[in-house]
Amino acid sequence: MLLEVRDLTKVYDTGFVKVSALKGISFKVKEGELTAIMGPSGSGKTTLMDILGCLSRPTGGLYLFQGEEANRLSERKLAEIRNSHLGFVFQSFNLLPRETVLSNIELPLIYKGVPRGERRKKGIEILFSLGLKDKLNSFPNQLSGGEQQRVAIGRALINNPHLILADEPTGNIDRKTGEGILKIFVDLNQKGKTIIIITHDPFVASYCSRIIHLEDGKVVKDELC
Repeated sequence: MLLEVRDLTKVYDTGFVKVSALKGISFKVKEGELTAIMGPSGSGKTTLMDILGCLSRPTGGLYLFQGEEANRLSERKLAEIRNSHLGFVFQSFNLLPRETVLSNIELPLIYKGVPRGERRKKGIEILFSLGLKDKLNSFPNQLSGGEQQRVAIGRALINNPHLILADEPTGNIDRKTGEGILKIFVDLNQKGKTIIIITHDPFVASYCSRIIHLEDGKVVKDELC
């Protein structure tokens, strides 16, 4: 089992009112799954992704990642998990505009102190695999939206993570280009990658083999497709 959440809750306290974003969520994800967490705006899916990605802590309940209780770990250990075991793909790409495509891909390895030659070799291999061999020295503003998202996927892959978390990965690109991005995720999953896609779109979720439906901070359906 790669991860498990049990009775997970998250409460935001503004000082004037308390808002319950997650209300007792429980599920497990095995290695090798391609799972969609789907729900409308305000359902709690982004809050859940932040917790699964060790970007925030739950208010209550349990989050186990590779058998470790993540909510008991230090900030330093959580940062280590994010950098070594998780890959993130965001709707807005989150590329550094003044860095080349290759430099953007290499970024997680720079944080780990990997030597430049090794970083460059891995980055080039990934860019070739994603059909971006002619874009090594291009800058993000010289790429299409689909190309930028492929760079973001490459950056998520560079550390060979145990889990890829993709938050609305087709939200800023057209449907046809989005299909190409989703097929990349399917191909990665067929090669053994565990992937969780956060989405409000049934079309995106249809590419996944499992859909966890959220409404009002609760799991209302968990189905295999």
